[in-house]
Amino acid sequence: MEAGLTERSDEKGEEEYVLLDLDAVMEHVSIRPDTPYVLTGLDTLNPMLIIDGKVKLIGEYEETIGTCLVFSENEAPVLHKETGPSDANLFSGRCIVDPNQVPSKEVKPVARLQKVLKFRLLLDGVDDAQQDHPSTD
Repeated sequence: MEAGLTERSDEKGEEEYVLLDLDAVMEHVSIRPDTPYVLTGLDTLNPMLIIDGKVKLIGEYEETIGTCLVFSENEAPVLHKETGPSDANLFSGRCIVDPNQVPSKEVKPVARLQKVLKFRLLLDGVDDAQQDHPSTD
C-alpha cells in the first residue's frame, strides 16, 4: 500500500496519527517520494491533498477495526561475537560484521492509529456527489 503517515494534535495536546492511503490513486498517477505536496483540512470530513501543484485528491476518513501499528524499518548488520579462545583469534571479545551476510531488518514501533484517510482523484468541475454517484442520463 502506497501511503504516508501524518500527525495531528487535538485541543487537549494529544497526538493523533493518520495513515494516508493512496492505493486508489496509484493506478492513475505516478508519485515520486520526494514530490512536494500540500495537505489541508485535516480537521474536516474531506481533507484535500494537492501533489506537485497539479494533482488534486480528496480524502475520506475510515475508522480502523482495532488498532493499527506503524513501524519503521532500518537495515541492521548481523554481528557475530567471538566466544571461544583461540591463538589465532585477533578479535577476542569483540563483535565483528560478516561481510558475506545479508543485512537483516530492524523494525521499531512508531505509532498507533485508529483512522485511515483514503484519497481519490478530485475531478475539476465535478462535485463530490457526482463523483460518488455518476448520472445515468
